[in-house]
Amino acid sequence: MSLKSKIKNYFFLEDDYDYKEEEMIEEETVQPTKQARPQSTPQPAPKQNVVSLQSVQKASKVILMEPRVYAEAQEIADHLKNRRAVVVNLQRIEQDQARRIVDFLSGTVYAIGGDIQKIGANIILCTPDNVEVSGNISELMQERDFQESRW
Repeated sequence: MSLKSKIKNYFFLEDDYDYKEEEMIEEETVQPTKQARPQSTPQPAPKQNVVSLQSVQKASKVILMEPRVYAEAQEIADHLKNRRAVVVNLQRIEQDQARRIVDFLSGTVYAIGGDIQKIGANIILCTPDNVEVSGNISELMQERDFQESRW
């Protein structure tokens, strides 16, 4: 044997013919077993991975919250942990309390891998990781309104 054929044998490069013969032998043995079964026996249908859309729709919720004190931020965070999107209206709370709520919710959203977006003057949208938000509303807001409402 030459060095080249030894290397081929070592790395099984010449083994392709044996592999094809084994496949043909397996196919031939499988076919007679299929013919041996009676044709009248119903065969079970293969399992399919189908998800009902009704179950997905029932699980999706959007919660509208209008906190009046900082203590209500924990309730909003609980909704986020339960994988519900929350729209938070901060118009009826003082500016410093609203800033604290936004900071708390930013940390919550970061922890669960979600997203937080400003969708209006003193209105934010907090979403968990199972909710995807596309688009940008801030483009429609006038620049002076955006600057006045910054925290």
